[in-house]
Amino acid sequence: MSDYQQQVEELERKSATAARLFDVRRIIGGLFVVYGVIVTIAGFTASDADIHKAQGININLWTGVGMLVLGLAFLLWLRLSPTPPPPAAEEAAAEDTDPRP
Repeated sequence: MSDYQQQVEELERKSATAARLFDVRRIIGGLFVVYGVIVTIAGFTASDADIHKAQGININLWTGVGMLVLGLAFLLWLRLSPTPPPPAAEEAAAEDTDPRP
């Protein structure tokens, strides 16, 4: 195997890893989980005056729990349906030159 082919394979492997790492579902899910934890903690520490301002509803607690559920749903979706790896260079070239319509 030539040095060029080894470099191409290594770049393909790195790009597949980067594609999985920067999947939008992972980023959105992670952010919602982090912000959900923060807002939920704010809900647990809310004073009576804060709850009274929100007409008796602990809005921080409920919003935080909702954000946690949404973030975990995104991460579960990522886990159940992972990003498929990109096709190999040889397969992509074969698909480009495929004479079938």
